[in-house]
Amino acid sequence: DKVLTELIEPYELRVAKLREFLEDVKPSLRYDIVPLADPYGPSVTDPDLQCLVVSEETHRGGEAVNKKRLENGLPKLALYEILLMKDPDHSQNEEEKISSSSLRQRLLGTLLRPPRQDPTLPSRPYVIGLTGGTGSGKTAIAKLLGHLGAFLIDADKLGHAVYVPSGPAYEQVVAAFGAEILNEDGTINRKVLGAKVFGNQERLKSLTDIVWPEMARMVKEQIGEADAQG
Repeated sequence: DKVLTELIEPYELRVAKLREFLEDVKPSLRYDIVPLADPYGPSVTDPDLQCLVVSEETHRGGEAVNKKRLENGLPKLALYEILLMKDPDHSQNEEEKISSSSLRQRLLGTLLRPPRQDPTLPSRPYVIGLTGGTGSGKTAIAKLLGHLGAFLIDADKLGHAVYVPSGPAYEQVVAAFGAEILNEDGTINRKVLGAKVFGNQERLKSLTDIVWPEMARMVKEQIGEADAQG
């Protein structure tokens, strides 16, 4: 559950940085750095280990390690607790300790690499796609971009527009799923339609094959409108 997993550095790079740090502290010691494929790693299977360094927040994890070791017939490890470095400059939404999660939050909005050059794409308008689950902040970011002068295209609204009686997908959807999906006023009852496709991959594909191309066409029309407006 790390914050902003997309910005976690590759394993090889993290190992190299860790090794450099440890050897800088005490080059005479031998360091075996191993990847963890589960919460325990070799701590519950290596009979040669004697001590586990923990912090206040990972102390319970150390106790869990010792419980597993006892189950595996191994002696307990000595748990040596250290204090974590405090971050005096952390903001309200960041952790008090110095952490990679806070560092990744600070990288938000930083261009990590230049945009990919695609000769088939026009240089203008510059199109940004906002995606994410419910409550992830799409609307807030869209409003912010709108205040900065961006032309906003709301895919949710287009998704509703394709279903209205005058919409481009209306007749195809009714023909594919029957008149029983209609309300008395002739509009499509999205709940009834949803129940028909929920859990049925074949029916869902039939619906998306009708709706998504029409939505894409509407998006392209609106991008053209944005371009015309400059």
